[in-house]
Amino acid sequence: MKTFEYDILSFPMTRKTSLADMQGSLNAKGAEGWEVVSISSSEFANIGHTVFLKRETTPAGATA
Repeated sequence: MKTFEYDILSFPMTRKTSLADMQGSLNAKGAEGWEVVSISSSEFANIGHTVFLKRETTPAGATA
């Protein structure tokens, strides 16, 4: 059976470069095997985005 681990990232949208920073961070996580599952945006006061990620885990004792 497949198993997964999860991560949550927060990106405040306070600077002009925030979207570029977000893209760079997500590309780095993707290179580690993480996949974006969902993004939640807060439009109130331009707070930012919360990103939920997952990646498949390797069973203990298994070799890749």
